[in-house]
Amino acid sequence: MNYEVKVDVSPIYELLSSFMVYISKKWIRNLDIGPEWIGEVSGKLPPEVTSALGPAAAWPFDDYDVLYAWAIHRANGDTVRAFLDCLHETPAEVLYQAASPYLPSLTVKEAERIRDSYTPLLELWYEHYFKHEEPAIIPLIEEDAAEKRMLLTKMEPQSLVEYASGGLVVEDVPGLETIVLFPTVHNRPINAYCFYRKMMLIQYPVDVPEEQEDEPPTCLLRMTHALADPKRLRLLRYAAEKPRSLDDMMRDLNQTQELLKHHLMILRVAGLLRIHLGSYNTEKFSIRPDGAAELQMFLESYIRL
Repeated sequence: MNYEVKVDVSPIYELLSSFMVYISKKWIRNLDIGPEWIGEVSGKLPPEVTSALGPAAAWPFDDYDVLYAWAIHRANGDTVRAFLDCLHETPAEVLYQAASPYLPSLTVKEAERIRDSYTPLLELWYEHYFKHEEPAIIPLIEEDAAEKRMLLTKMEPQSLVEYASGGLVVEDVPGLETIVLFPTVHNRPINAYCFYRKMMLIQYPVDVPEEQEDEPPTCLLRMTHALADPKRLRLLRYAAEKPRSLDDMMRDLNQTQELLKHHLMILRVAGLLRIHLGSYNTEKFSIRPDGAAELQMFLESYIRL
């Protein structure tokens, strides 16, 4: 393990994450905010804003890799307004130069297209949605980032990545030099990651305070839901033997890729699986022992044993 870990925090990341979830609807059924969030937000946006945002759903998902790269290398401070102004004012050639060391296939033309296409939409998203959520989000992500930075002085980098992400294990990825961790609220409980040249970006979820103390905590509900299906229990037992790839599971368990991905996502968001990353776009899964201990802890805490 030869990489360093940095903990970054900025509402710019949360702006991009919330925009990406709303536009792409990716993972929405596995997020705590749920599909109903899309309808709630759409109902509050003016019709002309909804119409303007709509076409972005058909744009390449890889565009977000470029937007996040610009967020990592923001030059005008941490505020969303400064970031959007920077995108407006910076020549495409300069934006290309900022991102191209991490995205070698990026071209100046593509950088210009992404800047010109997304900047006005991100401004609409900020003005009509995100700036109203920002005051409640900033304290949550800043407090969590401060905690992770403190832990980085006491823990091995690989251990911190696994702890923050709830099971993401980054092993020997060829050429990887830096991992940037940043906290997010809209994407909870999913951790998402992006491979760049020599760098990896990992967004990890921050749990928000429970509104109703008498209601079962969300983390406990995720776990009980994950364990309620016999197929997922058998999958956990299988993954407990050693790290398994998706191909291993398809072969040994005689299940389709689509069904396995469905079950794996539910187990992942419940914190019951570790995801081992060894090289670009390859994953293996094993059981996360801490998950079983957390299940007992959350259950005993809720029922007051």
